[in-house]
Amino acid sequence: MSGDEVARSAVEWLASAAPDPGTCRWEWERNPLGVALLPAGRLWDVLILSSGLGYPTLDVLTGCTSEVGPVLADFGDSRLGFFVPPGTVAGWIATGVRGAGSGSWIVVPHPRRSVSGSRWIVPPDGRGTLTDPAVLELSMHEAAADLAREDRDG
Repeated sequence: MSGDEVARSAVEWLASAAPDPGTCRWEWERNPLGVALLPAGRLWDVLILSSGLGYPTLDVLTGCTSEVGPVLADFGDSRLGFFVPPGTVAGWIATGVRGAGSGSWIVVPHPRRSVSGSRWIVPPDGRGTLTDPAVLELSMHEAAADLAREDRDG
């Protein structure tokens, strides 16, 4: 797929989660903030980590798989949200990890435009790729162990 085709596919995939996809696309195109509010739990859940753990987790994750789903950074870059399959949040047990699943809404920027605040660290690929929760969990453990070693070794 060309870059334009990927962008169009990513827009359509994200917008399909909205109750009204046309309104979602309108928000991205005309709202000065360039964001839309989308429901989690239908096409994806989002696992939210502090950036202190999120960025090292993303480094480990991208080093061990090419199948990384979208990753958002929030306003101020204090948290990262990893898009995982729907239903993941309901069974997720981890200290310090928040989840947005069924009944939750997230602020989503246009997939191919920079906006102030929330931004894509890994944009949607247009195919609907999501991060495997088991691989994400292992990456989190490895990143946390690396951070603990760095703290210990000073």
